[in-house]
Amino acid sequence: MSVADRAAALFTERYGTAPAGVWSAPGRVNLIGEHTDYNDGFVLPFAVPLRTAVAAAPAAGPGWTIHSREADETVVIGVDDLTPGRVTGWAGYVVGVLWALREAGVTPPPARIALTSDVPLGAGLSSSAALECAVLAALVELGSLDVPKDSWPRLAQRAENGYVGMPCGIMDQSASTLCRAGHALFLDCRDGAVEHVPFDLAAHGLALLVVDTNAPHRLVSGEYAARRAACESAARTLGVGALRDVEVDALPGALDRLDEITGRRVRHVVTENQRVLDAVRLLRDGRVTEIAPLLTASHASMRDDYEITVPEVDTAVDAMLAAGAHGARMTGGGFGGCVLGLVDRSAVDATAAAVRAAFAAAGYAAPHAFAAVADRGVARLI
Repeated sequence: MSVADRAAALFTERYGTAPAGVWSAPGRVNLIGEHTDYNDGFVLPFAVPLRTAVAAAPAAGPGWTIHSREADETVVIGVDDLTPGRVTGWAGYVVGVLWALREAGVTPPPARIALTSDVPLGAGLSSSAALECAVLAALVELGSLDVPKDSWPRLAQRAENGYVGMPCGIMDQSASTLCRAGHALFLDCRDGAVEHVPFDLAAHGLALLVVDTNAPHRLVSGEYAARRAACESAARTLGVGALRDVEVDALPGALDRLDEITGRRVRHVVTENQRVLDAVRLLRDGRVTEIAPLLTASHASMRDDYEITVPEVDTAVDAMLAAGAHGARMTGGGFGGCVLGLVDRSAVDATAAAVRAAFAAAGYAAPHAFAAVADRGVARLI
């Protein structure tokens, strides 16, 4: 049964009637461009065919009733709950969307909601953005709200920043909303400009192997916020609007003005932005295999300069490369989650087996691997 059918069945089970519709939004894999989005930089994510589905219908009275299959919990929300911090856990992301709409001067319709998801939690595949964007799509259509789709990423980001308290950038919500099947999304996080870059690995005899290390990250804790604060402080010291404005050629001079730790954070962001631009240029030219060294360099930068990897992640990357992957890196905000590797299609199973063997030898929990393909963004499915 598809995730959409499961959501519809769950709605009927909980509320005794069929939903008005089912909307879904995908998780995402970020091909390259980590921790650049909140520095006004560049990112290159694509949507994966793992989705969060929201079945919904208008409610007769005020407020919202939300049931989650994964949490096996029902939450009833009133207007008084639309205050940041009032609702926490999984429901906070849903209530955050309600709050963000009201903050934007839009009244969300009363609704009954049932949700379920294929996007694993804590794996760095942006389960939170998938939830936010699916809920937003449902509310906009149920209420016939005048909310243009190109504004959805900012609204969903506002929900996560302002209500949940996670200082994320705009990438995840943009990917979940805007991605197209068979393409990666080249996003300029300063002005929101997008380009859909062809990303058909099968045509080149390649595959992107994603390994969920089962080392979950918890980004609302202080480490993510500390990295963002360091970047913002560095930008002020350097007299630029954001680290995106520091060119690679100017990096040595910039580093001379910063302490060692802050300098390493800045070096990651500046060089990572350049790696995104280089990867886009190669993909435009159809030189797909040549992005591999950029992936591996990105991982080294996250490990050594931004210091956001963990042993399970590093082990997975090393095992992929030792098994013959063209390039590999962690994907997502860090401190756990997933890694990706660019491999020959014929080597997917062998590479996944090599990672499993390395994890077993290290005494880690067994990882989960899958070959990712570029899927579409948020859509109504039923």
